[in-house]
Amino acid sequence: MTAATHRDRSGGSDLPLVIGASSAGTIFEWYDFFIYGTLAPIIGKAFFPADNATLQVLLVWAGFAVGFGFRPLGAILFGFLGDRLGRKYTFLVTVTLMGIATAGVGLIPSAAAIGLWAPAIVIGLRILQGLALGGEYGGAAIYVSEHTTPRRRGFYSSFIQASVVGGFVLSILVVLVCQVLIPKDSFADWGWRVPFVLSIALLAISLYMRLKLSESPVFLAMKEAGHTSRNPFVESFTYPGNKKRIFVALFGITGVLTTIWYTAFFSALSFLKGPMRVEPMTAEIVIGASALISMGFYLLVGAWSDRIGRKRPLVVGAGLTLVLLFPLFWGMGSLANPGLKRSAAAAPVVVAGQGCSTDPFADLFGRKQSDCGKVLESLTASGVPYSVQQAPVLALTVGAQPVAIAPEWLADGKVRKTAIEAALTKRGFDFSSQHPSLTALLGIAMCLMALGGLSAMTYGAVAAQLTEMFPPQIRYSSMSIPYHIGAGYLGGFLPLIASYINARTGDAYAGLWYTWAVVAFGLVVALWGLKDGPPRDYAADA
Repeated sequence: MTAATHRDRSGGSDLPLVIGASSAGTIFEWYDFFIYGTLAPIIGKAFFPADNATLQVLLVWAGFAVGFGFRPLGAILFGFLGDRLGRKYTFLVTVTLMGIATAGVGLIPSAAAIGLWAPAIVIGLRILQGLALGGEYGGAAIYVSEHTTPRRRGFYSSFIQASVVGGFVLSILVVLVCQVLIPKDSFADWGWRVPFVLSIALLAISLYMRLKLSESPVFLAMKEAGHTSRNPFVESFTYPGNKKRIFVALFGITGVLTTIWYTAFFSALSFLKGPMRVEPMTAEIVIGASALISMGFYLLVGAWSDRIGRKRPLVVGAGLTLVLLFPLFWGMGSLANPGLKRSAAAAPVVVAGQGCSTDPFADLFGRKQSDCGKVLESLTASGVPYSVQQAPVLALTVGAQPVAIAPEWLADGKVRKTAIEAALTKRGFDFSSQHPSLTALLGIAMCLMALGGLSAMTYGAVAAQLTEMFPPQIRYSSMSIPYHIGAGYLGGFLPLIASYINARTGDAYAGLWYTWAVVAFGLVVALWGLKDGPPRDYAADA
């Protein structure tokens, strides 16, 4: 019996349930994964205490990256199970593992209570989350795609991509509601744990919906015909032409979409709340609202790809990103904190000394940071742009006026940061929380929605695109491996790498060069390796 026959027998009335249950599960699972990033500042204080503010931020993002680092292993494990045992039951396992691991983060005592066990347990649970996520996306994307035909596959499967954004939006919404209902001091003390523990309820809803689903018609047809793979992982690298497909999927598709996605949402959130000093709740609301609106862009791009093919939206989106990435962030910075740019122009900050470079991980690895490096680290943590000069004696000038550096500044990071901010405040810098006007907020939202549109162009049709690239019997493994290597390393490490670049340069925009470089390389690979033309099943492409 063919896949089309199974699809016909399942009835078109099942398609809304297929899309709804798969999308809801994807929203809940990505909510579980993203809640860590949304609450990053509090996570840092609870589990990664450090006197060095920059080091604390880097440790939090390192914990974030660890989960992503294990996604490829999850892709191999659950890809194997998905190709051998079926799509449905595999992603039932992944969503259960994710829900339990996320709730566990909310139950861990702080580092103040159990010391180094706290970050160790957090990292262990992040590893479980990464393994679960490695199996989730491939399962949901393939499951929906295999229930549809090429002429509507882009639109129907685009709900999965929109659901990834939905998980991010839900994480912000839950945090905002908790902040409103729980007093500020209580939220910082224990209330931040509520969004994590809530994942148990979301897990129950997701399991209830997904248990109602039947198996994929394509998998049922393969199973009846005896065409399932004996070893999907090995065959993914031995099947004719598959190595090239995996390379193109890794760099030409996933590398592009994942770096744009994390830049559009996580880097933007960190940028506004960090160096631009926008009041946290205001930043979360404008990011969440912009992301919610941008979810519709993914559906439009998916439907567009059904008419013109999968390649063109991705290539156009990547090209536009190379042109618009920096201008959009410059625009957000000017709107979010115009005083910072004016102050830096009117009173430029210059640091002179020996060994004038920062080593963000010096405290962690016991290395000695130069005195000049300590001053640079404090300026970076405060979001202040600066220039550096080599000189025999340490000196700090603001608008050509010297600032006396007291010996106690160099001994204590918190004292140094407070004193430097006080000195710069006297010279016109403003380190208070920023509350942009309504007009400015609308402008920021427009920039964010533009970034969301670029993400949609490169991500909206990817489930259909990857499903059509690989043969059905090894499809779960073949698309999950490159997808999660790209998303896990190129995208998951983006906040850490970008933050490190920013810390080393003192430039809040310098980390964007990482995104730009990955997208530029990916665009070349996509132009070379992706086939153009109307959407078609893999069999029609063989």
